[in-house]
Amino acid sequence: MEDRNNKHMMRGVLAGVAGGLVASWVMNEFMAGPGKKLEQSLQTHEEKEQERQKEQQQTQPDEDSTMKVADAVVNTVTGGQHLSFDGKQKGGPIVHYSFGALMGGVYGGLAEYFPIARSGFGTSFGSALFAGADLVAVPALKLAPPPDQEPTSALGKHLAAHIVYGGTTELVRRLVRAAL
Repeated sequence: MEDRNNKHMMRGVLAGVAGGLVASWVMNEFMAGPGKKLEQSLQTHEEKEQERQKEQQQTQPDEDSTMKVADAVVNTVTGGQHLSFDGKQKGGPIVHYSFGALMGGVYGGLAEYFPIARSGFGTSFGSALFAGADLVAVPALKLAPPPDQEPTSALGKHLAAHIVYGGTTELVRRLVRAAL
């Protein structure tokens, strides 16, 4: 249990940033392995057929929301230039890790002063992040289709990945915070 008399915002934020960075990597690994298997197990026959047809028609992979954000940042900063597809593939992870670190820092700061933020060993935070980012902000910014246009299996994979992110963020946050 954390010492309630030893609260320190900056240490909490730093521990959260470390947790968010590690959790972003773990989340990527989850999405590529167990998350992919989870999504496949949740897919209906129709979803599997739609995915197979889409793969046959595609010449290059879709741009995910992080790639679109990377391109938008470059466009804004340079006054109109866009990234190549290769550039978007390189920029996407930078966006992902930056957002993961930022959200981890917010979590670390909140966790320092509000024990409820740590509920479910960070999984409540991960679920809230999924709801706020994937279900609301990303579609509102036109970076992805609205949730009702996404397959349930994909939403299930993303929810599970955010739960993994939240739990990992809390684990690393606790370890780093204890060292600080």
